[in-house]
Amino acid sequence: MEPEPHTQDSWLWSQLQASVDAVQFRKALRDVGDGGKRWPLWGHMGLHDIRQRYRRSMLGPFWITVSMGVMVTALGLLYGRIFKLDLQDYLPYLTAGFVIWGFIANLTTDGTRAFTGDEGFIRQIAAPLSIHAYRVVWSNLIILGHNVLIYLVVAVWFQVNPGWVLLLALPALCLLVLNGMWISLFFGLVSARFRDIPLIVSSLVQVVFFITPVIWKPAMLPERTLLVDANPFYHLVEVMRGPLLGHAPSWENWLGVAVITVIGWSITLLFYTAYRWRIAYWV
Repeated sequence: MEPEPHTQDSWLWSQLQASVDAVQFRKALRDVGDGGKRWPLWGHMGLHDIRQRYRRSMLGPFWITVSMGVMVTALGLLYGRIFKLDLQDYLPYLTAGFVIWGFIANLTTDGTRAFTGDEGFIRQIAAPLSIHAYRVVWSNLIILGHNVLIYLVVAVWFQVNPGWVLLLALPALCLLVLNGMWISLFFGLVSARFRDIPLIVSSLVQVVFFITPVIWKPAMLPERTLLVDANPFYHLVEVMRGPLLGHAPSWENWLGVAVITVIGWSITLLFYTAYRWRIAYWV
């Protein structure tokens, strides 16, 4: 039997060490593993989310592609002129970065609502809680699939030939998915307890977009240590953008993403082990 929640919720850190033990840790790992096995369930739920978002529209989910295409074209022409850049080189760079950034940003913001958006489901159906994180990642993978069409059009138009380096995009995508899972689990859990977190995360994501090399290039900054090398979002974007543009990501990019993945999952499993059983009471 799981312990009953206290009458007054204590601060997360005050109970964290006492709540984590081997039994609860195995339960948390089993929850994540069993959630992955329920792929027919979260797969259907993710597709349902996309259908509901564009229900009764003429283009359906392809509105995602149209809106992204208009945004990339407008920003490409504007910033290409401001920065005095060659569109032959800049527009593929911007398109690839914008598509990948959209995937990462949506994973982060949608992850904050992973549990709070399914209150009835969590309380009434006995299923691993991690299926809600899988649902977030899967629905955003579908959106990414639509947005990649924009990059393909731009790549063909500007004759971008990535060559065999393009194969590196597959392990890069797997790393992004792994990070999307811990982001959804961690921020979904914390947001279930503190309802201000989604608003804070949404605001921070907008700020981080402008300080991450998405619409501008790292070479434009003479001092790039903090905004580029120490920016985790830069490594998450570049590790997949590089192969799409035909050049292999640097070892710093791979190392940065690997460190983010390990640290992110370590912290997430720590919190998920201690507070997973409280989610049903918090939502």
